Amino acid sequence: MRGPAPSQSRDEIVDAAIAMADAGGIGAVSMRAVAAALDTGAGSLYRYLSSRDDLLDLMADRAAGELRPYPDVTGDWPDAMLVIARRQLDLYRAHPWLVEILARPAALGPNSLAWFDHCLAVLRPVPAPATAKFEAIAMMTGVVSLFARSESAGPPPGFDGIDLAAFPDLVAALTAPPAPAARRDLFAVTVRGVLRGLLDDAG
Repeated sequence: MRGPAPSQSRDEIVDAAIAMADAGGIGAVSMRAVAAALDTGAGSLYRYLSSRDDLLDLMADRAAGELRPYPDVTGDWPDAMLVIARRQLDLYRAHPWLVEILARPAALGPNSLAWFDHCLAVLRPVPAPATAKFEAIAMMTGVVSLFARSESAGPPPGFDGIDLAAFPDLVAALTAPPAPAARRDLFAVTVRGVLRGLLDDAG
């Protein structure tokens, strides 16, 4: 009897690994654990995957598919890129483990390549070289990951047991009354500032 097609088995493996990472973090994902979740042996996974890194690449690319549908490329490019960045942030909120694997070398899959292609389509009107656009996209992703990490880390620790007398400017900043103006959207300001700073000067 002929077994399942490799693409179907690979999809099942990736689905199981993502569910495991969502529930217990990326550290919970191992070839043995994923095989156990699928009620099979770890050796059978190597028929479709070369290594755990291969699995992580597939997981990241599958998650990148959730960034669709992409925003319209017409109109103001910073507005479109900000929408893309917000969707990235929502994706990292849904799958916090994605931020943890960003720094590792990765093989880009079709969903990730489609996302990069769309970003370049949005930036098509910008008179900057392709290298500057790639740098801007990478820096935007870095900013998004920083905000995602900050959210997942929770509030900063307090200063119990520390004599703050030696830090007068810090004390003054912490005890200053709040500014009357409405709180600004720091995420939007940062993303726009990074993109414009890199691309306006590169044209």
